[in-house]
Amino acid sequence: MIIRFGYVSHALSLYNCSPAKTLTFTRYKALDRDERLEKLIYVTSQNIENTYRALHYNVGQQIPLYRMSSSMVPLATHPDVEFDYINIFHKQFKEIGDFIKKHELRVSFHPNQFTLFTSDKPHITDNAVIDMEYHYKVLEAMGISDESVINIHIGGAYGNKELAIQRFYENIKKLPTHIKKQMTLENDDKTYNTTETLMVCKNEGIPLVFDYHHHMANLCEEPLEKLLPLIFSTWEHTYLKPKIHISSPKSEKEFRAHSDLIDLDFIKPFFDIVRFIGSDIDIMIESKKKDIALLQLMEDMSKWRGYKRISGGMIEVT
Repeated sequence: MIIRFGYVSHALSLYNCSPAKTLTFTRYKALDRDERLEKLIYVTSQNIENTYRALHYNVGQQIPLYRMSSSMVPLATHPDVEFDYINIFHKQFKEIGDFIKKHELRVSFHPNQFTLFTSDKPHITDNAVIDMEYHYKVLEAMGISDESVINIHIGGAYGNKELAIQRFYENIKKLPTHIKKQMTLENDDKTYNTTETLMVCKNEGIPLVFDYHHHMANLCEEPLEKLLPLIFSTWEHTYLKPKIHISSPKSEKEFRAHSDLIDLDFIKPFFDIVRFIGSDIDIMIESKKKDIALLQLMEDMSKWRGYKRISGGMIEVT
C-alpha cells in the first residue's frame, strides 16, 4: 500500500514565495486606466512564478501532490474587470503544465466557500459557475484539465438541509458537463457530514474528497470502517487515486481550527483503518505550516511499525 502526500499552495521553506499575492478591486479602481492592466499582469506574473518555484521545490523534495492557489489570477472572475489572462500567460501556463506532466505530479484547486450550489439566489449559482469555469480554464491552459480536480463543498443548509440538497441537484445542472467531470465534493466540519456528502456524490457520480478532521468535528452515525470503502468507490470511474485531507485541531476549544503541525495521536486511528483496507491513497495536508508540516509528518510516520518512507513525500505501508 502506497500513500502519497502533498500540501497547500505556499511553500513556507522558500523565501517570499506566496502564489496568492492580491490586488483588491478597490485598489484596482484607484489606479489610472492604463495602470490597471499593468498591475494585474505584474501581480499575476508573480503568482505564476511562485507557483512554478513551489513545483520545482516539490520535485526536489519528492513531494508528489500540490494544491495550487485559487488566487493565482487576481480579480479573474470580477464582472467589472477585463483581463485576458489565458492568452497573456499562455506560455507560462503551458510551461507549468508540461513540468507537472513530466514529473508526474498531481495538482488540484480548491475554490473558496462562496463557490456553492445550494443557494436559492440565482446569482450565487451563476457566480459559482463562473468561478468553476475560471479554475477549469487555468487547468486547461496548462494542459492538465483531464487529470486534475476542482474540489468544493456542498454549500449551506439555509435552515433546511433536504431543500438545500434538492437545490444542489437542480443548480449543478448549470455547470458545464466537462467541468462537472473534474469536480469533487468534500465533507465539511459543520453542515454536511460524511454520510450526507457521500449520498450526494453517489447520486451525482462525483468523487468524494474525505476530510478526516472535518469528519471528527461533524460525526455521523456510520463507523469510518464502513464509510471509507464506500468513499473510495466514488473514485472508481476515474483513473485517480482516492484523495484525503488531514489536519489536526488547534486545541480542544478551537477544535475546527487547523494546528501548525500534525498531531500523530489524532490521525493514528484513521491510518489504522486505511492500513486494514489496503488501498493506495493520496493525502493533502492542511496544516498551517504546510510543507514543513508534511516533512515533519514523514519523519514521524516512518517511526511507526510497518510504515516505511520511500521518498520525500511517500510512505509504503506493509
